[in-house]
Amino acid sequence: PWTPEVLASFRGTVQHGLPLEIGDTVQILEKCEGMVLVLYTSYVEGIFPSSYIHLKNAHVKNKGQFETVIPDEDSVITEMTSTLRDWGAMWKQLYVKNEGDLFHRLWHVMNEILDLRRQVLVGHLTHDRLRDVKQHITARLDWGNEQLGLDLVPRREFSMVDPDEISVTELYRLMEHRHRKKETSTPASTHHLFVHVKSLMSANLGEELEVFFHIYDGRENRPLSERFFVRLNKSGLPKSPEKTERQCTLFVDLGSSDLRKDVYIVVHIIRIGRMGAGEKKNQCNVQYRRPFGCAVVSIADLLTADSKDDHLLKVYTCNTESEWSQIHENIIKKANSRYNLSGSNTGLAVALQLLHGDIDQLRREYMVLFTRGVSITRKLGFSDVIMPGEMRNDLYITLEKGEFEKGGKSVARNVEITVYVLDIDGQILKGHVAAGSGEPSVDEYHSLVLYHNNSPRWGDQIKLPIPVDMFRGSHVRFEFRHCSTKDKGEKKLFGYSFVPLMQEDGRTLPDGTHELIIHKCEENTSLADCSRYLKLPFSKANLPSNNQTLKGTKESFWITSFLCSTKLTQNGDMLDLLKWRAHPERINDSLSKLKEIDGSEIVKFLQDTLDTLFGILDESSQRYGLKVFDSLVHIINLLQDSKFQHFKPVMDTYIESHFAGALSYRDLIKVLKWYVDRIVDAEHQDHIQQVLKASEYIFKYIIQSRRLFSLATGGQNEEEFRVCIHELFMSIRFFLSQENKGTTPVAQTQAVFLRTFPAIYSELLKIFTVREVAGFVRETLGSLPTTVHPDCPLEAVKLQCIAKTVESQLYINPESRCILLPVVLRVLQAHMQEQRDLVMCAQILSSMLSLIKKEENVELIVESLLGVLLRTILEISNRPQPAGTSMRLQFQDVTGEFVACLLALLRQMSDKHYQKLLQAFSSKDDLRDFLLHIFTVFRILIRPEMFPKDWTVMRLVTNNVIITTVLYLSDVWDSYFYLSVIFINQPCLQLESFSPSKRKKILEKYGDMRVMMGCEIFSMWQNLGEHKLNFIPAMIGPFLEVTLVPQPDLRNVMIPIFHDMMDWEQRRSGNFKQVEAKLIDKLDSLMSEGKGDETYRELFNSILLKKIERETWRESGISLIATVTRLMERLLDYRHTCLVFLNFYKTELNKEEMYIRYIHKLYDLHLKAQNYTEASYTLLLYDELLEWSDRPLREFLNYPMQSEWQRKEYLHLTIIQNFDRGKVSWKNICHMMEASLYDKIMDQQRLEPEFFRVGFYGKKFPFFLRNKEFVCRGHDYERLEAFQQRMLNEFPHAIAMQHVNQPDQTIYQADAQYLQIYAVTPIPDSQDVLQRDGVPDNIKSFYKFNHIWRFRYDRPFHKGTKDKENEFKSLWVERTTLTLIQSLPGISRWFEVEKRELVEVSPLENAIEVIENKNLQLRTLITQCQSRQMQNINPLTMCLNGVIDAAVNGGLARYQEAFFVKDYIMNHPEDGEKIGRLRELMFEQAHILEYGLAVHEKFVPQDMRPLHKKLVDQFHLMKSSLGIQEFPAYVRASPVHFTNGSPRTCRNSVPSIISPDGGRGVARRSLFSYPAVNRYSSSSLSSQASNEVSNITGQSESSDEVFNMQPSPSTSSLSSNHSASPNVTSSAPSSARGSPQMAEKHKHSRENACLSPRERPVSAIFPNPLDPAQVSTHIHLHLQIQHSNMPFIAIVHMS
Repeated sequence: PWTPEVLASFRGTVQHGLPLEIGDTVQILEKCEGMVLVLYTSYVEGIFPSSYIHLKNAHVKNKGQFETVIPDEDSVITEMTSTLRDWGAMWKQLYVKNEGDLFHRLWHVMNEILDLRRQVLVGHLTHDRLRDVKQHITARLDWGNEQLGLDLVPRREFSMVDPDEISVTELYRLMEHRHRKKETSTPASTHHLFVHVKSLMSANLGEELEVFFHIYDGRENRPLSERFFVRLNKSGLPKSPEKTERQCTLFVDLGSSDLRKDVYIVVHIIRIGRMGAGEKKNQCNVQYRRPFGCAVVSIADLLTADSKDDHLLKVYTCNTESEWSQIHENIIKKANSRYNLSGSNTGLAVALQLLHGDIDQLRREYMVLFTRGVSITRKLGFSDVIMPGEMRNDLYITLEKGEFEKGGKSVARNVEITVYVLDIDGQILKGHVAAGSGEPSVDEYHSLVLYHNNSPRWGDQIKLPIPVDMFRGSHVRFEFRHCSTKDKGEKKLFGYSFVPLMQEDGRTLPDGTHELIIHKCEENTSLADCSRYLKLPFSKANLPSNNQTLKGTKESFWITSFLCSTKLTQNGDMLDLLKWRAHPERINDSLSKLKEIDGSEIVKFLQDTLDTLFGILDESSQRYGLKVFDSLVHIINLLQDSKFQHFKPVMDTYIESHFAGALSYRDLIKVLKWYVDRIVDAEHQDHIQQVLKASEYIFKYIIQSRRLFSLATGGQNEEEFRVCIHELFMSIRFFLSQENKGTTPVAQTQAVFLRTFPAIYSELLKIFTVREVAGFVRETLGSLPTTVHPDCPLEAVKLQCIAKTVESQLYINPESRCILLPVVLRVLQAHMQEQRDLVMCAQILSSMLSLIKKEENVELIVESLLGVLLRTILEISNRPQPAGTSMRLQFQDVTGEFVACLLALLRQMSDKHYQKLLQAFSSKDDLRDFLLHIFTVFRILIRPEMFPKDWTVMRLVTNNVIITTVLYLSDVWDSYFYLSVIFINQPCLQLESFSPSKRKKILEKYGDMRVMMGCEIFSMWQNLGEHKLNFIPAMIGPFLEVTLVPQPDLRNVMIPIFHDMMDWEQRRSGNFKQVEAKLIDKLDSLMSEGKGDETYRELFNSILLKKIERETWRESGISLIATVTRLMERLLDYRHTCLVFLNFYKTELNKEEMYIRYIHKLYDLHLKAQNYTEASYTLLLYDELLEWSDRPLREFLNYPMQSEWQRKEYLHLTIIQNFDRGKVSWKNICHMMEASLYDKIMDQQRLEPEFFRVGFYGKKFPFFLRNKEFVCRGHDYERLEAFQQRMLNEFPHAIAMQHVNQPDQTIYQADAQYLQIYAVTPIPDSQDVLQRDGVPDNIKSFYKFNHIWRFRYDRPFHKGTKDKENEFKSLWVERTTLTLIQSLPGISRWFEVEKRELVEVSPLENAIEVIENKNLQLRTLITQCQSRQMQNINPLTMCLNGVIDAAVNGGLARYQEAFFVKDYIMNHPEDGEKIGRLRELMFEQAHILEYGLAVHEKFVPQDMRPLHKKLVDQFHLMKSSLGIQEFPAYVRASPVHFTNGSPRTCRNSVPSIISPDGGRGVARRSLFSYPAVNRYSSSSLSSQASNEVSNITGQSESSDEVFNMQPSPSTSSLSSNHSASPNVTSSAPSSARGSPQMAEKHKHSRENACLSPRERPVSAIFPNPLDPAQVSTHIHLHLQIQHSNMPFIAIVHMS
């Protein structure tokens, strides 16, 4: 069929248009004129342009509601498409969440996947390239899924696996393999060193250079690799920069043992030029190879270096040229006296990088490297693993040293060696001498020249890559020349040496050091005819004893040779064996010596050696049969070595294609049986064990030999062969049946055989039938002793043998599986019952169950293993996890394996199997135990930690198996119900939390398993009958938890069960109190966790009301349902608020225990938020319920069992501790506090909190907040702006109101959220304490801010006509007083406003308050200064300066014009007393100032004396300008001491001077005890001027924030000077909620000037915090004296 797929997104804006996204699949209903009527996946019809659709081949799976359209394309393409769609939505969310790093990385990966997808779709890739591309795609898909927290995808060969099409064990293994691959990576065993030569930096270059690299073993003092050779030009740069292979190399095949600290990269540098570096250039231009320097670096250093780091290697020179060959050793040993730096600026720049993995892997990963060109530098000798087919024939010769005579010279010679390779005809072999890799081979090699040295040591290594066929007859000739340093620069020949490469018997030159004879010759001697000297002896070791002439000569030349060849040998014994026909008498000796020959020599000639052995066996089987057999065993076991294991395929190929011993099987069977028969009686088992270890290949030879014989003879002697094999197996079974205690030699031999036995099956199947081979195996394994000794190693080996058997081809065949299964099950059952070797048991069981098909042997497996499997899972699940990481992983693996096995077995069981299983139990108790076991295991399986988080596929399969099994097994009801509830609540089944695509996949494959399980629960419940009473009320909680799952169908099924429970409880008890109590308790705990919603409440109410309509107990049922529904309402509204439930449980439900629980829940919340004061008040509620009695109390919450008085005492101590932490004292229990706590009250400074009024308006707020106002106690140091931001963060959708007026009904009924926030001032109740003299300030401070019920807020406004000349005449204050339902602080940081009162304060009354507050502030500071409570005098200085300076410079005129003029006094006769009071206060202020200056003079420091003098002068000026000669009597009569001063007196607060009934009156108080109205006050000159003085005199260190330059902690009213927000009245920061224009911000600024800072609205304050300099530009201080006898007042104008 064809499936339409959308090519481009369509908005669907036309009529009936269907909006679709690119990639959506649709179903075409009809087509008409370019438009098509389509049906979308969610059964939505609409029209769509036909050009937007592309038809694709596809097939529909799972037709119906959840059908899936699967395109007929590569499964990797399908997965890519669906995955990229899922990623797309999540990728956008990463941007929203500001996860930029992952956002960009995922973007690149998505683009890369799309590019790879295009390559696959085009279809032009080769098979290998397509495989690589798919591997890249799946790797990136897995990476993205892991980063985004998506599910792990099980795959096989890059394709997703359908869990329904493979066994659960196989699925588990795939998941585990991918999980482990994700977690761990196996370290590579092969390593390679990449070297790139950049340049040599040196100040004294000028000659060409040759650089040689090799790897050197500092422990054994020998090179590990051949040399890499790079030529550099005179500038120190590579000579051939265009040929990268000449400057880059790869040192290959380094083993892990080579990456150690004492393995080095050694660099020798040779210069090409004059003999001496400083010599003048000679005329003949003869150049010599001379030493330049050496560099060394440890390979271990590269392990920690960054990838492909550039290294600058220091170059050293030897102090004595004769030690050149040892310079690298001296550098390694740090023999500093023998070398020094070549130059301070000399260094070799190279890039060095270690690469890991085999060479083929490197070619794939570093393709550019190999494409561009890189030379290969090999190890000396074979690598750790020798690969068959590897061709090498390299002879390495090292020019070690020489001993030369002077030859008539007065000084020593300058010797240069020239090396040639000559063939059998004496011709020089062209291009067969290599100084190292990197440069092409040459015809001859010239050694370096050591100056004036008759005993030179060169250490030059050369490679001679001579073909194998040229080795015979070839030789190497070394010519010695003296290099003259005279002008001619001649090189004079004076001798030569030679060495043949192969001896006459075919052996090559043996490895090692050779002392060669130096044959002297004349300078002009021709060596072209090599036959003349080849007859001469070449080595002193080969000289005959009578040749004393050559032996006695002192001149010698030493070389070291090393052959690395896959074709040539230096071993004479090997040659003797291969040439056995030439020397028959040596056969016996050669066979004996075979075991002594090095393995690498044997594998070189493996086929020839095997042909030799079987040739000998065919000719002389009677004489040599046993020795040939032993030799064959030796070779077979040699291939078990890891170094040679890759040669096994070579032997396999030999057996299949080259082996021709058709008669060999008889001798092999006979010798093998002879060995097996001797096992029981033999004293030494070592050799027999070697034979049995090789039994796999011995059987391969036996079977192949028999097949060759049958082909040649037409199947003759078949019966004889079968008898021989049966007799052999009888011998094997006999020795296996021997019982052994402990680790006896026979037991070890049995173990050796069992390890190799499974490998024989496939060979036997080549001749015998499947049933015959299965019979052999069954009888052989069955012959093993049944008595188990725990310490016997045979048991573990037996299990390994069973494991290999189950994984063999034999077991895969169903016919043989039936025969082998009983043996396997018997061994498995025995081990699992004793809990031994569980890892191996799990692997065997997994392999078994992955092969099993439905109805095949399931019954036998269930009968044998189901019970023991359940017990094993329970046992290992209850064990503590091991400490070690590897052991813990193994523990998790074995648990997961057994779980997968159980699931696989249950998945295969049908109805028939379950019936037989249940019938097999003899008693109900046995059945009950079994069901309990299986349900307990199921509960373990659905634990979240059972599988890794991203194994959703495995979890869904598990759930599918569980739900199927539960349908059959449901007799143990309580376990069944609990299991079902846990099952339904699993996170992996909550489809609502998944993406639409994932939800769709799960629904189409499994459906909603929660509904299925819910239906099963309901069905089982109905079947219980009268037994339901046994589950009431126990099952109410679990069932309630199920109904809270947000699945409508599930709720409709489960809620009616509660009606059934009420009915049965009514029948039993006549009421359903138990049901009610349990419902309330569980609802509270479950919904507090965030479960449930409004839909659930409505559904619960409607379904149960409908159910009880006809019940006789209808009335009480309705009451219960109403109570529960009301509780749900509150739980949904107040989900995060404990406070509401305290009254609900105390009054409405009268449930004391729940009341106490909520007290402690609220207490814990307060502690967590560090609200220690509120926590104490909360705990007091519980304290009030307790009495001082001996009544015993049970253990409850965190309280132990104790008497009532002990618990009450404990509560008191806890409360005191929290009050102390909250810096609050508690008057009711102070008598219990220690003296130290009293001291804290007096000495410790306690923070004075801010209070804020918050209004919540609009229908979008929860019920308990909606259209209500609260007063909140702020956090420590929290200002209005911070509080306001906190509230907006808590209600992110709220709109901040832009005014402080009461909202109208439009706001109340709006479908939105409005917040109105401003600061308020507390009004203390305990005025008597505040006014009483002698009360410490800290005590007064407590009463100002604790037990507060009432708060106020002042708003200025104009009444009547505004006087533009003097606006203060009409400026009134609207004072709002709020009364709370509870006092603050209390059990909450905020309480609801119960009552509002509104009064108006006249301008005159406000002026009185302002001056009263300023006078009180002055008195307080003077008192503090006198009592030495102030650390410095700055606060008093600033306050005095602010008042006096303002009075001198003007500012009283406005008040005088307003209140002291004749018109005002005539028009307001009722204010006469108040005007008098204002006059008194002004005179009182002058008196206080005079006294304050006297105190100030006493304490002022020397540096502030000028300022003090200025203040005194200004004060006298002020007095004289006012005409004050002497203070009135009432002022002079005032006490001169200040008794009620306090460090924070200026923050005292008193009731308004306006009476509650709205009448205005001023109470007369004594001069120095008049309480302050505001927490700090300022006369009209305010604290702004004081701030200026602070800037002059330095920062104040006073504890009183009024005088600090820091922001004040006071934001108790909207007018707080430091509340700082420009829109405090709107309660929103300007950045978040918008802000009024500048004109609005400063509206009423002049009207507010007469108000104290406490009473001004925020619009009267600076919109932003300013520094003192800025502040001063905004303030103009004016002082105008109209009448000399009038008092003064300072006024602050805001510009």
